[in-house]
Amino acid sequence: MSINLIAQFGRDRARRSLESSFAQFQADRAVVGLTRQIRKNESAIEELKRDSSCHLGEFSEYARLRRSIKEVEVLLSRRDQRKTFDNRQRSHMEGELADLRKAMKNHPSHGCAEREDHARLAERAGRLTRENDGLTVRVESRTHVIAKTFDQICRVLDHLQYIEGEKPTAQGKILTKIYAESDLLLTESIRRGLLDDLNATELLSVVSCIIFESRSAENLAPKMPSQKVQSTITEIISLWAALEEIESNFGVKTQREPDAGFCFISYKWASGNSLNSVLKGTDMSVGDFVRSTKQLIDLLNQIAGASDKLRPVCKDAVKRLDRGVVAYLMGEI
Repeated sequence: MSINLIAQFGRDRARRSLESSFAQFQADRAVVGLTRQIRKNESAIEELKRDSSCHLGEFSEYARLRRSIKEVEVLLSRRDQRKTFDNRQRSHMEGELADLRKAMKNHPSHGCAEREDHARLAERAGRLTRENDGLTVRVESRTHVIAKTFDQICRVLDHLQYIEGEKPTAQGKILTKIYAESDLLLTESIRRGLLDDLNATELLSVVSCIIFESRSAENLAPKMPSQKVQSTITEIISLWAALEEIESNFGVKTQREPDAGFCFISYKWASGNSLNSVLKGTDMSVGDFVRSTKQLIDLLNQIAGASDKLRPVCKDAVKRLDRGVVAYLMGEI
């Protein structure tokens, strides 16, 4: 269900638009098979992770380094074939690649006699994880039944004064310019001024909790770059809880809980740290990092279009993120 669409077109027009393609949103029997495959993959992933453990060091970090090196090498080769590269950017990328290779050789697991066996198992676990990501998206798209939730969402927006009949209110017009999954949460954060006192690096770090979703629930207390970022995210989580209670009263749930798993990583990158320094100690590959950063840049541009007050800080934040590997590989991933 698109909250943005309801705010943009009003109750009746949005209903007509959505009901015209209602069939494509119906749950079907395929969901059962997809869910079964997801559970099967999850069991296999856990087993592969156990089998690939290394007595010399954390092998997931070593596997991440190998995967990142391969991704950068492939993408550099692709750019060479197309002859679409900037010498300065390429030089920067080669430096990042050299850092990754050095970190891999210095990792304790590099000296393991069973290194390649561990690596094959870790790669299989990675492939299954990516497969599950795709299967989960398919399940969600098939089970997201619009007709069941349409009226509840309209009542939520009425309650929060985002729409009045067929017309969006002033606040509703801000919502129409935000296309994130948790669009209402972000718009309410803007409305309440929670982002007003943040500088560029603080803003992008905070906003990342809207777009990022950790693959694992193990890291329950992710590292924060500053007290100000932490306190702002705490306020946003409190706001999310309040919105969830309101939506629950109307029988609907649309806003995902904020995830701070990318806050410290994005902050470090925007502060000028190297790629290897940013990813060190994480299981995030270069591809995952660039994809998440691209999503963050897209969202910052949306905020810039929705809020005159935040526009200068958003533009500064985008400039800080759009460098090095991100600028070089943005169109490739």
